[in-house]
Amino acid sequence: MSIIAVVTGATRGLGRGIARGLASKGATVCITGRNEAELAAVSEEIAAAGGKALAIACDHTDDAQVEALFSQVKLDLGGLDILVNNAAAVYPELLIAPGGFWEKPLKLVDMIDVGLRSNYVAAWHAAPLLIEARKGLIASISFYGAVSYFHGAAYGAAKAGTDKMMADMAVDLAPHGVAAISLWPGFILTDAVRAMPPEHIPDDLHAMLPHWETPEFTGLVIDALYRDPELMSLSGQALIGAELGERYRVHDTDGKQPISYRANMGAPAKPFTPAGGQAA
Repeated sequence: MSIIAVVTGATRGLGRGIARGLASKGATVCITGRNEAELAAVSEEIAAAGGKALAIACDHTDDAQVEALFSQVKLDLGGLDILVNNAAAVYPELLIAPGGFWEKPLKLVDMIDVGLRSNYVAAWHAAPLLIEARKGLIASISFYGAVSYFHGAAYGAAKAGTDKMMADMAVDLAPHGVAAISLWPGFILTDAVRAMPPEHIPDDLHAMLPHWETPEFTGLVIDALYRDPELMSLSGQALIGAELGERYRVHDTDGKQPISYRANMGAPAKPFTPAGGQAA
């Protein structure tokens, strides 16, 4: 079964690897980003991995462009099986700026716009296509920062908000056979990290890198999750990618089994089920 997927923010980092991972399973992958040259490069990688690509330039701060994106998906691909919400406004200062949130650049709050609000807008446009197929998956990328301090208040708000938003969308989508989940990857061995000269990598980081996940692993996990006959039983939850890998016997591209950081970075909250109600 060939899957049709949209991966937002797929010109670099995790999104780029997710696109390659899905492509390796034969998927048709629509990738979005603002850099047309990078979109062309990712399209070539998707083809090399065994998939088909549709590259659409899209600024996820512009709702009109997002609407046009999904109109083109429907026109060119005829439908949709998976939406991966990965686009995020991540600035270098998020990682390196010292001090409290009030001492860091105010622009870091953009992550609530592109990373939370943009997930809502993409899901709003994708939902009718998924519902039409009577089966589908919205997977929004989150992280342990949803429940523990990581990169500060803007980051935490975006991730915690994403988890709750997926839980609530799952309730609305359940009657239509469409699942919505948050996905927590581990630390990612991105193309940029892999390209760093060894002499520029601090010793403590160098020791950790063998445990980091390739970005392709998340794409492989999403593919397996979508194909799970019990998918709807997981809808509404925040799920740890490494634990899904164990569930589906999905290994990383280098053969390792990625590890869960549940014990030292926090566990996802379970959706609340009202008395007499149904779990999302």
